[in-house]
Amino acid sequence: MADVDLLLTHGCVATMAAADDFGCIADGDIAIKDGRIVWVGPHGALPAQDAAAVRDLRGRLVTPGLVDPHTHIVYGEEGLVDFEVLSQGGGRPELESRGGGVSGLVAQTRQLSEDALYAASRARMSRLISNGVTVVESKSGSGLDFETEMAAMRVSRALGRDLPVTVVSTFLGAHGLPPEYRDRRDDFVDFLCQTVLPAAVRDGIVDQVDGFCDAVGFDHAQIGRLFDCARSFDLPVKLHADQYTDFGAAALVAKYGGLSADHCEYASESTVQAMAAAGTVATLLPGANWTLHETQKPPVASFRAHGVPMALATNCNPVSSPTTSPAAVMHMACYMFGLTPLEALRGFTVNSARALGMSDTAGVIAVDHSADLAVWDTDDPRGISYPIGGAPCLAVYKAGALVHNVAPPDFGPAP
Repeated sequence: MADVDLLLTHGCVATMAAADDFGCIADGDIAIKDGRIVWVGPHGALPAQDAAAVRDLRGRLVTPGLVDPHTHIVYGEEGLVDFEVLSQGGGRPELESRGGGVSGLVAQTRQLSEDALYAASRARMSRLISNGVTVVESKSGSGLDFETEMAAMRVSRALGRDLPVTVVSTFLGAHGLPPEYRDRRDDFVDFLCQTVLPAAVRDGIVDQVDGFCDAVGFDHAQIGRLFDCARSFDLPVKLHADQYTDFGAAALVAKYGGLSADHCEYASESTVQAMAAAGTVATLLPGANWTLHETQKPPVASFRAHGVPMALATNCNPVSSPTTSPAAVMHMACYMFGLTPLEALRGFTVNSARALGMSDTAGVIAVDHSADLAVWDTDDPRGISYPIGGAPCLAVYKAGALVHNVAPPDFGPAP
């Protein structure tokens, strides 16, 4: 029997295990056994091993499999009306009047069968995988009624079961107010807490709870009730926070020890301090900032000064961030928000794993971690975020199994 199942050799290995650099091993090897990393280090330093398969990376960059900690990937139709409106300078009011936005998404999604919702979402998830992603957070929130919210969470579970990706299912019932609850926001929160979330817990289809806290969303008291309900089920929380106004929403999720506050464009200094004290991650979403023509940027300098980890996410959704390319989002984060290439890659590895409570299993190349890896068409970790659109992903390994491979001839044969 072979000592290891797979030996990847001669890679530029960005372990992401260091705090202030990429943790690169310029000419490195990775040994994998039973789906886990059993050794990583310089080429030639590994004691003689009998490997069932060997692949020479020929200097290509290998990183941890990417972690996408904020997506609305479970939906049906693409938002072509939203694209028309936003690309011509329109905003949220124009979206709603044209049948787009969250209300349009809800109306469309409610008309789909669960099978159709699964098929559309599976195709999208497959594209994420081919772009280097091995862990994905997937939200509900596209139906806002019992049947569609439950269907969305079941689809998230099915995608994680059927595809080579770890899927974290998040309940985002408090994404907007459905038409049947118009002017009855408190009643809708009661419905989420008393009916939908308990049923999702009973069926084992929810891992986390999210909400939209804003002057045009749900207020602190309403989100607090939702979070209290989540706590009663031992579910971690996160929040769409301070995207449009300084609403103190990120401070609210920090008060609850939340995993992350997402968007954060208007987060104040005191809010950032509260996040730092709670260990709450700031998940930045440049896709929506760009398409919605936002001029306010997240307080990156303040996050740095107070040691708040910054994650990045595709925010894949049909309204404001129709992308499945983390590398493209890294490029946008560098140019739009001023992140460094190191911060951008940490945003989709170390810090995004932390934003999902998965630091012990994902986000770094380290012994005993799952062998979730992405190989890139560059020999320098800065090269992922450098091109407009991001560098191509050549290969993806999930728990040591090759699940995506488009390597050029000089890359070497797949094992």
